Amino acid sequence: MRVHYFQHVPFEGLGSIAEWLTDKGHVVTATQWWADGRPPSLDDVDWLIVMGGPMGVHDEYRHPWLVAEKRCIEGAIAAGRAVLGICLGAQLIADVLGARVYANGQKEIGWFPVRRTPAAAGHPLGMVFPESEEVFHWHGDTFDLPAGSVHLAASAACRNQAFVLGERVLALQFHLETTRGCAEALLRQCRDELVAGPYVQSAADILARPARFARINDLMRETLDTIAAQAVSR
Repeated sequence: MRVHYFQHVPFEGLGSIAEWLTDKGHVVTATQWWADGRPPSLDDVDWLIVMGGPMGVHDEYRHPWLVAEKRCIEGAIAAGRAVLGICLGAQLIADVLGARVYANGQKEIGWFPVRRTPAAAGHPLGMVFPESEEVFHWHGDTFDLPAGSVHLAASAACRNQAFVLGERVLALQFHLETTRGCAEALLRQCRDELVAGPYVQSAADILARPARFARINDLMRETLDTIAAQAVSR
């Protein structure tokens, strides 16, 4: 497949997704928005992946390229392309589908469990997730569920952690792609966000157990395999 991804800052890339794409032999292109990037022609894209970033979906005045990015995401969904959004990417999907994106009641940074919803058990992408799984978070915003979507996961700090629209559009507020190196890069660039709070861990706690990264990366691969199967079936 032809996979295109949107990257918003140099230090927040594909993580473990990159290895999966290479292993599967997909053709991969990218738009790096901070470097005066340009959106692709959707005729050349089978699957759009929208990564995270420290900006918000409403920050067009600081990042005017958000307007073009939202238009492209909306077009990809309307055209029936596979679309995966992670963190900011999930919020952008929610926004273009008409849902509200706003500050969450608590910042959620570090390792906290998400719970699969009852509705998730009836969807191929929802069934990928265990009933409860400790995953990596780094966000302060959240979203309402778009009309017609299926709510897949929730956490104690944030009710809407994931949703799916149809068979091929998946939005994840949490991170399954994060490797230890990705987490170290986030800590170097965004350490000032580690303010005291019930759902904010220290840098030492975030890096303490390397096996956690391997586990979420395995779950990311299972998720990508499932999205790919749904995309091919279209």
